[in-house]
Amino acid sequence: MSVFAIADLHLSLGVNKPMDIFGGWDNYVVRLEENWQKKVRPEDTVIVPGDISWALKLEETYKDFEFIHKLNGTKVFIKGNHDLWWSTRSKVESFWRENGFDSLHLVQNDCYPLGETAICGTRGWVNDDTEPADAKVIAREALRLEMSVQAALKKGLKPIAFLHYPPLYGNSCNYEMLEVLHKYEIKNCFYGHLHGKTHAFAINGTRDGVTYQLVSADFLHFDPLDITKIVQNDKYY
Repeated sequence: MSVFAIADLHLSLGVNKPMDIFGGWDNYVVRLEENWQKKVRPEDTVIVPGDISWALKLEETYKDFEFIHKLNGTKVFIKGNHDLWWSTRSKVESFWRENGFDSLHLVQNDCYPLGETAICGTRGWVNDDTEPADAKVIAREALRLEMSVQAALKKGLKPIAFLHYPPLYGNSCNYEMLEVLHKYEIKNCFYGHLHGKTHAFAINGTRDGVTYQLVSADFLHFDPLDITKIVQNDKYY
């Protein structure tokens, strides 16, 4: 089994919100499908950390999730800032069951076991915590990440972190999220959210013992990143 990661699919098959109007996003759904099916096998797993669908309501996601479900592999989702359709776990999972989307799974205050490791994560938030409201959201998201990591440790599994927002960006840091990563000695953190010109400020590499990797779809040219070797090299399997 191989493991892949790709964030920010930004699908809009059921709503009128095409991404093709942005540079580098032309024909992106076709490109995504071709690349995905070329390398991902049915027995593989793909982690999608956020911004999955532009739909505002759960029922509007049908075509997007139908498309993703038909792609090879098991898919594990983490919430992004544009996933406004994401309500409660019970509602989302009930919707998937009703429509036979049994290849879809989510991580929300828990973890997804994968061999001897576990997929952990949460949405995160912007690095600028100057506003009181942002500080509250960041604290809450840090708690959710910690809950996810603790769920993995309770199962005796090695946690890998997946966030939507980058915990590091340019010269700015989200210290609350970093504190959780360092507290539990997380070795790898994958994230999305950054597009276009912001790719230039992405942190891809090791900082203070944690290796960070941007996996937003346009950064990867809509080609899922194979992270199996990274996982195996760190003896997570």
